[in-house]
Amino acid sequence: MDWTTHQVFNQYPELNDYHPLATDAALCEALERAGADWARPALDAYAARLGMAETYALAEQANRHTPQLQRFDTRGQRIDALEFHPAWHQLLALYRGEGLISRPFQDERPGRWAAWAAGFYLHGQVEQGTLCPATMTQAAIPLLRKEPALWQSLQSRLYSTAYDPRDLPVADKASIWLGMGMTEKQGGSDVRANTTVATPIGTGGRGGEYRLRGHKWFFSAPQCDAHLVVARTGEGGPFACFYVPRWRPDGSRNAVRVQRLKDKVGNRSNASSEVEFEDAWGLLMGEEGRGIPTIIEMASYTRLNCVVGSAAILRQATVQAIHYARRRHAFGKALAEQPLMRAVLADLALESEAALHLAMRLAQAYEDDSTPAQRAWKRVMTPAAKFWVCKRAVELTGEAMEVLGGNGYVEDGVMARLFREAPVNSIWEGSGNVMCLDVLRALQREPEAAHALLTELHAAAQGEPRIAAAARELQALLATPAEQLEGLGRVLTQRLVLLAQACLLRQQAPAAVADAFIATRLADSGAGRVAGAIDTRGLDVAAVLARAFPG
Repeated sequence: MDWTTHQVFNQYPELNDYHPLATDAALCEALERAGADWARPALDAYAARLGMAETYALAEQANRHTPQLQRFDTRGQRIDALEFHPAWHQLLALYRGEGLISRPFQDERPGRWAAWAAGFYLHGQVEQGTLCPATMTQAAIPLLRKEPALWQSLQSRLYSTAYDPRDLPVADKASIWLGMGMTEKQGGSDVRANTTVATPIGTGGRGGEYRLRGHKWFFSAPQCDAHLVVARTGEGGPFACFYVPRWRPDGSRNAVRVQRLKDKVGNRSNASSEVEFEDAWGLLMGEEGRGIPTIIEMASYTRLNCVVGSAAILRQATVQAIHYARRRHAFGKALAEQPLMRAVLADLALESEAALHLAMRLAQAYEDDSTPAQRAWKRVMTPAAKFWVCKRAVELTGEAMEVLGGNGYVEDGVMARLFREAPVNSIWEGSGNVMCLDVLRALQREPEAAHALLTELHAAAQGEPRIAAAARELQALLATPAEQLEGLGRVLTQRLVLLAQACLLRQQAPAAVADAFIATRLADSGAGRVAGAIDTRGLDVAAVLARAFPG
């Protein structure tokens, strides 16, 4: 008896086995604008590898088989070992092998930051968890370079493209990874509430040895070879930043005790932990009393990575949605041919391209901050972009999942992973309100930079009345008394980012894309928007979708 009950048709797998760089016109153009054509051959090869079905399978495996903590060995010795699935190691080795961690600091060619951002963006479309240790390692480099003796001992291992997963003292490794330890139970974003204490061994001072006692509530990537940790120098004393390795110089394990691993919503391939310092050995970096500014400098780089990472999530969600909608049929025609769905897809495409333009412009500011305008982009627009792009990724990843219907809501494919991954970039390295407050502080404390930024935006608005009107509204909002402005922090930051994105698209994107973004984003300053709730009359939706993904 034939028990075949039906034929499977009108079902399509999620997108893989494609070239994520060759199919991304906006990214290719951004690399050319930045003078990073020299990086194209390597990035093309990397993108080809990332787009393979085998690499997507690695991402799935690394997130399904989460890290495991082994506190003790078979003889009862405390080891706090982290065990990862082989897929994690393959993905991390893939990224390390590209030299992206050190490229912005080791390479002197123009466009080096754009080349890094492109590689990070491409990798993040496939797997995000591996980018956490990569981000923190990269962000630690500018701080470590200010400590000559420490830098001399670490430089070659930080710049290495070899992947060395062994849990050994730094001196015995071919390459190393660094993390950050800032958050405590009682403080969260309020770092000044931290209580961890560092006591000098001997005279102390810059480069001196200390013992750290206390805890960290979120200690990402505890398998890293060392962490940069904020602690007080004495009970109630000033804050300082310390280099705290997993192994002491004498070859013994450092007293950084992993209490447990966090069971997170997303970012599941990556280990995040709670730790206690039981007189852990560390070296003072910088000066006493400068701990928070030091770690905030590191956070500036990690926040940039959050922006690029969220832009990557938006991009992958968008191309997955467009790819599926072009193939899936309902009510007699492809989803992508139906007016309401076309509005949704066009909205996703506009948001994705705007996020990429903003991220690449920020990368340029990190390459050269010699002018007030560049410093303003780095200091003001980094937290602003992190606020907006990371939040948009959360909402719009859910919308892209809906395009796939029930197929998008199962754990078998990439959409569910993107959906679970998206919120973390908005949370870590400073949540939304923290970012908005940072924007306000930067505008108030650095008026020259703020003026340069607004001047640049006003210049870009010339000849486009809708952008000019948005610029005037922002200027008027900035004149609000300080005691009232804090409560409007989200309004101001949102308007600032939308204005910046509109200006960038007008300068750099095809007219169809720029006009559609301006028409759908500036009229209401983005308030209360629902994805796809746009008036597509007068917009070249076909051109927007063709540019977003030609496949």
